[in-house]
Amino acid sequence: MTTVLITGFDPFGGEKVNPAFESVKLLPDTIAGADIVKLEVPTVYTRSATVLEEAMDRVKPDIVICVGQAGGRSTLTVERVAINLAEARIPDNDGEQPLDQPLREDGDTAYFSSVPVKAMVQNIRDHGLPAFVSYTAGTFVCNSIMYNLLYLIDRKFPGVKGGFIHVPYEPGQLIDKPNGTPSLPLETIAKGLEAAVEAAVLGSAQSGDPTGAMGETH
Repeated sequence: MTTVLITGFDPFGGEKVNPAFESVKLLPDTIAGADIVKLEVPTVYTRSATVLEEAMDRVKPDIVICVGQAGGRSTLTVERVAINLAEARIPDNDGEQPLDQPLREDGDTAYFSSVPVKAMVQNIRDHGLPAFVSYTAGTFVCNSIMYNLLYLIDRKFPGVKGGFIHVPYEPGQLIDKPNGTPSLPLETIAKGLEAAVEAAVLGSAQSGDPTGAMGETH
């Protein structure tokens, strides 16, 4: 049976919740016949990679999908690429605030996601939710864990598929945010994540045209 490890971050930057892991917790234990293993990871450059690697050693997943918060985005966005750069606007939860540093001295400049990104986006849309391909995971811990995941797959876990999904704020986080800041209910985010995982498990055999262009013009 296929095993999917799906991770979400703990709260950071003064927030009381992180919709990433809160929505992951709402996922069923089985999706498309695959066992779902859920893991909370710290919003910390160094420790998040260690926690992820230890979990991959223990769980031996076939697919790993990491989930993180992207406050200001209005939809689920499936990331295409992670870059070998740590550049933190704010400290992480251990107080680390790297500037212009590589994540891995021996790593590639960038790694592309190895899950079917377009099929995942299409399947989320097929379930009635907006979703887009994203071509930047930022330079904070979200990019870091995606990069480290793909680095580990390249160096240690061949055959494993890996990727990353950004999710918006949930409504309870908007109390101190500017008027008009987008959000989605946790249940809606979880529905989108479930559709994305389903597509990752089943591959590209989805409805619609997942091989069509989903790029940006800017």
